Amino acid sequence: MNLNQYDIIKRPISTEKTTLQKEMLNQVTFEVDRRANRLEIEKHVEAIFNVRVASVKTMQVKGKKKQRGRITGRRKNWKKAIVKLMPGERIEFFEGV
Repeated sequence: MNLNQYDIIKRPISTEKTTLQKEMLNQVTFEVDRRANRLEIEKHVEAIFNVRVASVKTMQVKGKKKQRGRITGRRKNWKKAIVKLMPGERIEFFEGV
């Protein structure tokens, strides 16, 4: 695949659940390209954030059906990656905000 590291790792996911995972389990969640595999995700997270990765879990998230009046549509399907970092490693996103 001819994608650069910023095409594969699209954005971090920040919810209550992912914040708890970050604090308790040292896991960070990202939205990633649907064509990326675990090895590519691991390599690019290590390169972008300069951390060591212990494991990567991925899942396909189906887009929700949405309705506005009589018009119905769907959100896009996307891929989520949960990256477990080695002990002592951290990725700081919103610290000090």
